[in-house]
Amino acid sequence: MMKLKILLPTEVLLEEAVRKITAEAEGGSFCLLPRHIDMVAALVPGLMSYELEDGSEKFTALDEGLLVKCGSDVLVSARHGVSGADLGQLHHLIETRYRSIDERERVTRSAVAKLESNFVRRFIDLGRQAHE
Repeated sequence: MMKLKILLPTEVLLEEAVRKITAEAEGGSFCLLPRHIDMVAALVPGLMSYELEDGSEKFTALDEGLLVKCGSDVLVSARHGVSGADLGQLHHLIETRYRSIDERERVTRSAVAKLESNFVRRFIDLGRQAHE
């Protein structure tokens, strides 16, 4: 058995004992079993699947990240991730989560644009006052 731990910047997404892990790196997908050699892999955005002790398969969608296998410990670090029991549920969670992230980014960009335009306007006003 291996101990899989998935870390996000704000939380531990998952901590499970697993038999097998399948993930995607730049060179393609790969499979880890308990006796696999220690390794480090840069993950690309995609699905990671893992098999639990009872033989059931679960999935996690990950943004790009890093996977480190050392002995029986497998540590994954990513910026964003969502776990689900089945692919349909996972697809819905991904859509919901990324839609809210896109909305927050849009609001943030709008606020930054307003700040920038106010800064430029005040800078221009300050230049006019200096010439008067």
